Amino acid sequence: MMITRYRPRPDTTMSLAFCGNDNNSAAYNVDAGVLNNGCFLDALTVVPHVFLLFITFPILFIGWGSQSSKVHIHHSTWLHFPGHNLRWILTFILLFVTVCEIAEGIVSDGFNQSVHLHLYMPSCLAFMAAITSIIYYHNIETSNFPKLLITLLIYWVLAFVSKTIKFAKYTEHGIGLRQLRFGITGLLTLLYGLLLAVEINVIFSRRYMCFAHATEVKPPEDLQDLGVRFLQPFVNLLSKSTYWWMNTFITSAHRRPIDLKVIGRLPIAMRALTNYIKLRQAFEAQKGPQDTPPQGSKWIWAALRQAFGKPLILSITYRFMADLLGFAGPLCISGIVHHLSKENHTILPPVKHLGMYFISSQEFLANGYVLAVLLFFALLLQRTFLQASYYVAIETGINLRGAIQTKIFNKIMRLCTSNLSMGGMTVGQICNLVAIDTNQLMWFFFLCPNLFAMPVQIIVGIILLYYLLGISALIGATIITLLAPVQYFVATKLSDAQKSTLEYSSERLKKTNELLRGIKLLKLYAWEHIFCSNVEETRCKELTSLQAFALYTSISIFMNTAIPIAAVLVTFVAHVHLSDDADLSPAVAFASLSLFHILVTPLFLLSSVVRSTVKALVSVQKLSEFFSCDEIGGEQEPRATVVPNSTNHNKYQALPLKVVNRKRPVREDWNSFALQSEQEDEVLAVGDEDICIKITNGYFSWTEGTSTLSNVNIKIPFGQLTMIVGQVGCGKSSLLLAALGEMQKISGTVIWNRMPTLDAEGNESLPDAAAEGDIRKRGAVAYASQKPWLLNTTLAENITFEMPLIKQRYRAVIEACSLQPDIDILPQGDQTIIGERGIILSGGQRQRISVARALYQTTNVVFLDDPFSALDIHLSDHLMQEGILKLLREEKRTVVIVTHKLQYLPHADWIIAMKDGSIQTEGTLKDIQKSQPELFEQWKTLMHRQDKEFEKETVDENMTVLERKNLRRAMYSREALKTEEDEEEESLESDDDDNLSQVMRHRATIPWRSCGTYLSSAGLLLLLLLLLSQLLKHSLLVAIDYWLAHWTSKVITAKIDAAAHNCSLVQDIGFTHSSYLLVFSLLCCLGIVLCLATSVAVEWTGLRVAKELHHNLLSNIILAPMRLFETTPLGSILNRFSSDTNTIDQHIPATLECLSRSTLLCVSALGVISYVTPVFLIVLAPLTIACYFIQKYFRVASKDLQQLEDSTQLPLLSHFSETVEGLTTIRAFRYEPRFRQRLLQFTDANNMASLFLTAANRWLEVRMEYIGACIVLIAAVASITNSLYSHLSTGLVGLGLTYALMVSNYLNWMVRNLADMEVQLGAVKRIKALLRTEPENYEGLLSASQVPEGWPQQGEIQIQNLSVRYDSTLKPVLKHVNAHIKPGQKLGICGRTGSGKSSFSLAFFRMVDTFEGRIIIDDIDIAKLPLQTLRSRFSIIQQDPFLFSGTIRFNLDPEMKATDSMLWEALEIAQLKPVVKTLPGGLDAIITEGGENFSQGQRQLFCLARAFVRKSSILIMDEATASIDMATESILQKVVMTAFADRTVVTIAHRVHTILNADLVIVMKRGVILEFDKPEVLLDQEDSVFASFVRADK
Repeated sequence: MMITRYRPRPDTTMSLAFCGNDNNSAAYNVDAGVLNNGCFLDALTVVPHVFLLFITFPILFIGWGSQSSKVHIHHSTWLHFPGHNLRWILTFILLFVTVCEIAEGIVSDGFNQSVHLHLYMPSCLAFMAAITSIIYYHNIETSNFPKLLITLLIYWVLAFVSKTIKFAKYTEHGIGLRQLRFGITGLLTLLYGLLLAVEINVIFSRRYMCFAHATEVKPPEDLQDLGVRFLQPFVNLLSKSTYWWMNTFITSAHRRPIDLKVIGRLPIAMRALTNYIKLRQAFEAQKGPQDTPPQGSKWIWAALRQAFGKPLILSITYRFMADLLGFAGPLCISGIVHHLSKENHTILPPVKHLGMYFISSQEFLANGYVLAVLLFFALLLQRTFLQASYYVAIETGINLRGAIQTKIFNKIMRLCTSNLSMGGMTVGQICNLVAIDTNQLMWFFFLCPNLFAMPVQIIVGIILLYYLLGISALIGATIITLLAPVQYFVATKLSDAQKSTLEYSSERLKKTNELLRGIKLLKLYAWEHIFCSNVEETRCKELTSLQAFALYTSISIFMNTAIPIAAVLVTFVAHVHLSDDADLSPAVAFASLSLFHILVTPLFLLSSVVRSTVKALVSVQKLSEFFSCDEIGGEQEPRATVVPNSTNHNKYQALPLKVVNRKRPVREDWNSFALQSEQEDEVLAVGDEDICIKITNGYFSWTEGTSTLSNVNIKIPFGQLTMIVGQVGCGKSSLLLAALGEMQKISGTVIWNRMPTLDAEGNESLPDAAAEGDIRKRGAVAYASQKPWLLNTTLAENITFEMPLIKQRYRAVIEACSLQPDIDILPQGDQTIIGERGIILSGGQRQRISVARALYQTTNVVFLDDPFSALDIHLSDHLMQEGILKLLREEKRTVVIVTHKLQYLPHADWIIAMKDGSIQTEGTLKDIQKSQPELFEQWKTLMHRQDKEFEKETVDENMTVLERKNLRRAMYSREALKTEEDEEEESLESDDDDNLSQVMRHRATIPWRSCGTYLSSAGLLLLLLLLLSQLLKHSLLVAIDYWLAHWTSKVITAKIDAAAHNCSLVQDIGFTHSSYLLVFSLLCCLGIVLCLATSVAVEWTGLRVAKELHHNLLSNIILAPMRLFETTPLGSILNRFSSDTNTIDQHIPATLECLSRSTLLCVSALGVISYVTPVFLIVLAPLTIACYFIQKYFRVASKDLQQLEDSTQLPLLSHFSETVEGLTTIRAFRYEPRFRQRLLQFTDANNMASLFLTAANRWLEVRMEYIGACIVLIAAVASITNSLYSHLSTGLVGLGLTYALMVSNYLNWMVRNLADMEVQLGAVKRIKALLRTEPENYEGLLSASQVPEGWPQQGEIQIQNLSVRYDSTLKPVLKHVNAHIKPGQKLGICGRTGSGKSSFSLAFFRMVDTFEGRIIIDDIDIAKLPLQTLRSRFSIIQQDPFLFSGTIRFNLDPEMKATDSMLWEALEIAQLKPVVKTLPGGLDAIITEGGENFSQGQRQLFCLARAFVRKSSILIMDEATASIDMATESILQKVVMTAFADRTVVTIAHRVHTILNADLVIVMKRGVILEFDKPEVLLDQEDSVFASFVRADK
């Protein structure tokens, strides 16, 4: 009987003895010799263990301090003894076998009458010794003191010898494999032997004894580098598998946030460069016999397999082992419950040899406790293997991504410009390759092990089920398998829904962006609601598609939870009905339940794995198309492969990146051609010493076929100023690019000569020139392209462009390009970040920075492509004189300028005139005057006209002042109020320790408030439904399993009764399954219904919240005061509408569902275990505390790492888009290596963050899984004990164990989802912060109906003691202003920048805070009117014209109130009728975003027409003519005088002469009126400020 075996002994009072003290104790019998006594053999094995423990403890505790000081190495992780990993693996196996030996001893001791310590005490000592040996070894290894290993050598010898003696004696006495102890002893002998071999190997390779000289070993490079903090590749096996080295990293995140400094550098093997070289070699290996690279996606797959296949195979192996170990759970449950429920089993008495009992392995495994321990070990191993598999797969994926990104970048560096300009490849497509396709491949590698492991898992699962349940198992499995395609269908539908949602949301974002950019105009015209409803309309479409998304998501969630229930139900129903003597014992029921849980997982993953595979195939196809794109310069590339690394780039010397491998077949006749051109070079060098570039018979094209430039013969002289002129589109810019080698050369030669002497700063390029003179055709050229190209860095770095900063030179360049005034305005001066992510600059400012870059460089040749196009006349003159004629001429640099400004031709030393893609003439101005007099005359008239323009423009205050003014306004408002992000950062950086600890505490707490905001947005009803359905569902799931336990326990009882009554079937004693089955079926069906309810409830809640939050956000933003938009960067507000809204729409619902499901499953499981074995509650407390601390540390670290991963991805992607846009500039400067270097830094930083995030996730999962394994062990031991001594029903034991296994699965999911939820709730928090903005007060004292219909009819304005400010915290901008304007008068307001002119106009619209005085218009105080009404009755033309994308009709009249004739009339007044007439669609012609398809002047005229359509009696013009040319301005003036003759017009003047015809003039200074009178009166007063303005303007 099993019970008897565990029976407490009656003779426990007897004293303990090593060999036991039975009455007939054969244990002390030594008649046959000492070695034939079993007890003595066991005693003999104690000797080595005691020896080791005695020797090593003092060394470990005492000698350590003195040892470690000798070691000069950064990490204590250096593993340098050979056979290191093998030793750890053998030690782990040794520990496991020793545990088995202990257990076997205890079990066989149960048959003795007294306690025989010798059966298990030696093995306990062996266990301790094994642990000591590995600790001792680890310490010796990390401190590099091999001589101490002698202790271990002696230990292994002794242990091996003693075990061998024991094993030999066992064999001699006929003990064989039937006895378990024989097998264990044999195994131990083998292990000790192997460990001895490992130890001897260390002696031979390190030679620390028996040899004269020990071998010197150096630590790997990475470990000598203090910056490498990612230690996974370097630590020992235990630390590798449990991520122990991450402990300090994760706990330190609590003390200080994780940033790039904290995570350090990547180990060499994981760097993008290393992996790129690996990938490149794999590609090279694919090449055919004639060096022709294969095409298509097959070769990419082959190269990937070759470069990254090995680690993937390792990952798959780990995964197989983990999956197979996973089946230990159900089998052990089955075994434990089976043995507990066997009431009348007989076990053969164990065999006795050498005076001891020997048990067989069957008896050993029939012990419940043994199975519990085995299950514990199986779980630990399974989880470790699983995490190792994940880690290896993800690390490989990350390495692969780095390699492919580098490969794409190298390809970009060699791309034909025509591919980009002719639309072969857009910047967007290339960025998608980097951002999306490389990530798809990485994900495919993550999920790859699943592809191989799933089929095995499914097959083994089904076989085991069949073994347990017979044919009915197949029926259940069929259901699961049949539903897999359905899941795939749902998954594809999901991704379709996501795509359409994406389309709508990008459309909504476009509209929102426009709304925010034009918010000032919308408020001034009271059109907010029209545009708001416009956005809402798109949002409705988006929500409809989100509904589909939510529907499919809920179906998917529903299937995940309902399929296992349905499968179990069908299986059990079939099982009971198919056979009369169906075995439905708890062992069978709960083992099959666990198996179904295992089976369901791969089938769910299947759909995502298949989708991921499909996406990866598509991505590789795209990559192969990209890699086969044309490349530039068939010429210099093959030679470049022999370039010795130039002296310039010593920084990158070790990088084989300079070796260019082209992916196109090289032309056969290459060698002959190369020789010929070299000879030409030499000839030239003698003959034309003063010629820098010579093109002979050049035919160049952008695309295959037609040539863009034909028959080009030019020479550009050294050290002189060459100008290229010609009409628009005649190929001037193409000529520059052709010289730079950017165009495809059809025929002809381009020859660059080297300068015999170099300028002072260019010294360092002398050796460069010598080394590469005859190999590389040209040196670096400072090139400023027509469309200015800026980097996303500071302004200073944009100008110095990777060159060292020479202060004097830098100042001279800034001065020449008139950049100082612009720099003064910027918040951080020249350290302000500009470009895509920085401050938006105007076209002229961008152009001047681009030219400054070219001037600053020290190259011999400078190409400027139309540098004056965006500059006004003063600036271009200054640039010409100071920059080109002074700076560049003095340095004797060769300058080539493309220009339209013919007045500069007299400065040119050499002129090239172009016409229709060929050279019209070239020479000096005098030559051309002689040879082409008519061309010269034509130029002269044009020059004359341009000089006229110059005279006219001198009258204008130039455009630049306006640009600066716009910039200054933007800066002022941005500085006034720091953005929320800065504030958060500043609070982190504050020095005060209390503050810091408070912030850290704040980082560690979960944002419950945001969670509350989120849930409360759903409304009470939905919240209740959500909570109730979740609780009910989980209660039902527990009820189903509980009922199963009850039912199966009853089956066992019935069986025992049947056996007592000698009946063969349980049915014979009146037991039927039907009643139990009915309840079970009902519960299952209810459970399935509730699963549907909860999944729908969660998604419905998500939809409702998404709708609410976006609606509130939009309506709040649109009513917010202008101040918000001036002080918050547009991008920051847009982010709330884009990424944050997207998070709330799509991510939070799924995370919330996962979180609630895993949490409730864990809680219900722990509840069930505690109910089955209340003892469990005692152990639960420490485990809960451990869990709490693990999740607390993990959440903080995970959040930081996620943010770091996102923030390191941005610079990487923008570096790609920047490079693509500035490709010609980079290649002209010959800066490819520098940009590659930067790419490698960005890629490595991003990969570093990804790797740490992966390691952190593994760190958490391993810990949670181990805690789960402990729970299983404790629950198993407690329930076995309970069942044996308190007669707990076996059904409940099965239930408890099944649930314990479930906890270990869901614990880490709970914490991971909690961490994700925390990051995602940040979106809610940020939106909530914006929702707190106080809206403008739209209500007035009068209601809209009380305002007279046509008000204001006369347009009389009285301003009484008016003071206004932008915000209650700021100083007033207008102080005590008084004025009276009669109906129909024209009023002009002038003053210097910042005098308060614009604030004056805004006061009419109550856009600023009027805190004193009032404005009365037609006898009504405007403060009493509702805002909407007030603003809708005035018209304003703003300084910067703003057009919305849409039709012309919509732009003129969004309210749709005006008739067509009114619109045409307005267009006629604004002189736009002829323009609009010619457009397709007339009034319904489309205006592109920002009105880009019209010129600045036309846009301003549209704004005038818009003001006229409104026909209000008061028109305000705020510097409306500032950004338009003279011609358009005079039109505007005329229109205002005639069309608005009877209306009151307030003009804020930008050029004083525009208000000379006004009836009244106000001169302002610092918010106060200085002068207020008729203009002629003021002009008569000599000392009036107005008169001085007018004089200055002439």
